[in-house]
Amino acid sequence: MGRGDESGHTAFDPLVDVPPEVDVDRPSAARMYDYYLGGSAHFAVDRQAAEQALAAAPGGGDYTRANRSFLRRVVGYLCRAGIDQFLDLGSGIPTVGNVHEVAHEHNPASRIAYVDIESVAVAHARQLLGTEPRVTVTQGDLRRPDTVLSAPGVAGLLDFTRPVAVLAISILPFIPDSDEPVAIMAAYRQACVPGSYLAVSHGSPVTLSAEQVRRSEAVYRHTTTPLTWRSRDEIAAFLPGYRLVEPGLVLLGDWHPDPGEHTPAEATNGYGALGFLPGPC
Repeated sequence: MGRGDESGHTAFDPLVDVPPEVDVDRPSAARMYDYYLGGSAHFAVDRQAAEQALAAAPGGGDYTRANRSFLRRVVGYLCRAGIDQFLDLGSGIPTVGNVHEVAHEHNPASRIAYVDIESVAVAHARQLLGTEPRVTVTQGDLRRPDTVLSAPGVAGLLDFTRPVAVLAISILPFIPDSDEPVAIMAAYRQACVPGSYLAVSHGSPVTLSAEQVRRSEAVYRHTTTPLTWRSRDEIAAFLPGYRLVEPGLVLLGDWHPDPGEHTPAEATNGYGALGFLPGPC
């Protein structure tokens, strides 16, 4: 079982708490991301792959930190806009500043449905959250919107007759073009009523050479979740039907930055946007 940490949470011990179906000999992007953020839910194979990815494309740590900061700022913005329901697709392994923590600081009644396909992420999240009544964790594949939206942890928690914020934070790079990610995200849009939102962040080779992109993609091909870098225009294709909140689709560090944030925007090699779903004209 897990061990307690200084916050009073039960910490996840990957050597003890790993679900039996997890392949500990093959790296996972979710566990690599946890390693980048300084978490503990990863294995030696994940750490090795993460270091290879960092060597192939320096700045990966800047991206993960900027992405985490973007998520925090987006959730804060949404809460101030009156949103109290969140569907977090590809939510990953919980770390400090996860969606429910930020949202509940603004509105303790906020409801958050986490969805992830990765067994370690789901097990860690369930262990961390315990019996929190306003938060659910569903193991599901976001590429199957009907299944996700009908899952008890989603349909039983969120009211889709009211506005919902769908979060696709650094998950779409792991959905290849062959799976038609634009159509997938359109299905989630169609499930939402006007007044809903979509937040997207995505890696993009702003400062990386073609060789660095090739080498980083080669590292992730050996994981359970291969990586696809996309251009700004390709990322924009996930957002039709939404009215973008200013300043639009921009480098992560340029989206409503907090005072004192100094990460060079280009160094993050990623874009982010928040879209509002308007009603019919």
